[in-house]
Amino acid sequence: MNIPVLDRTITGRAAWTRADVREQDYRVTLSEQARRELLQTAEAMRRQPVPLLALRPDSFDMPACRAAMEEVRGILRDGVRFALLSRLPMEELSLEEAKALYWMLSSMLARPVAQKLDGTIVYDVHDTGQQALPGSGIRPDKTNIDLQFHNDNAYNATMPVFVGLLCVRPAKAGGMSRVMSFYTAHNALRERHADVLPRLYQPFWFDRQREFHPGEESTFSAPLFIRDGERLSARLSLHQIRGGYALRGGTMDNETTAAVEAIKDVFADPALQFDFYLQAGDLQFVANREIGHSRTEFHDHDTVEHRRLLIRLWLRNEGAQGYMG
Repeated sequence: MNIPVLDRTITGRAAWTRADVREQDYRVTLSEQARRELLQTAEAMRRQPVPLLALRPDSFDMPACRAAMEEVRGILRDGVRFALLSRLPMEELSLEEAKALYWMLSSMLARPVAQKLDGTIVYDVHDTGQQALPGSGIRPDKTNIDLQFHNDNAYNATMPVFVGLLCVRPAKAGGMSRVMSFYTAHNALRERHADVLPRLYQPFWFDRQREFHPGEESTFSAPLFIRDGERLSARLSLHQIRGGYALRGGTMDNETTAAVEAIKDVFADPALQFDFYLQAGDLQFVANREIGHSRTEFHDHDTVEHRRLLIRLWLRNEGAQGYMG
């Protein structure tokens, strides 16, 4: 089989290393005018409540906020492909108001879509104390374990274009956010592990996390790198790949194992990744098909009301708004 491997070094702003990234490359700070718009919008919603799912990006006049989100869009489309928006005035908002404002800001980038087959569209990221075992349907984001770099929903045909995270509360310790350009990862794999690169353009098995209809397969098959001419996209999620092979009832062959080990080697290189801590009110956005995101293991507070909580949105305009896309 002739595998269309991209056999060149990828260059440009999207193929960054840690040494390339400056704060102005990824951070967008809400102006005082944007902050006033947010608080005025929250007050308007208190006086005349509207269900979150009925809110649109143009439900309120927020020109300064729209300008900030256009800056975020530029970073995601033409820059380093991840952005940190600082920050919602959480001390003056209820949780539901913060979610509503986050929803409207995110909707300025693209349409929110379902994150589960049951139609869940606003998703809580927090530790439930459960274990993310193969076939269990427990996603790693419901645990406190170290998450390797991944694309969200790599195990579904239609992945989100952008992924947003609102930090409601950080952890007591740990939980550092990390990002890595998958263009940079591809360059590193080509330089260090060229022998396995063709395997990464062939299908792997993914655990579908129980997001499928009765009678359907519990696994999903897709390559980890997909080339369309000179354009490259990725679907890298080692946790779901390990689960996929476990569900298929077999071990990985030597070629597949070598490819996974090569990815782990690249993912472990701190020079290829960038990290930061999210504070309450910070919004993180990534271009999901080009940037891998992860977080370190964390230790939480004892009291439920103080424990780490992030709110996630998946965003894309293509396909249907349901989970399958």
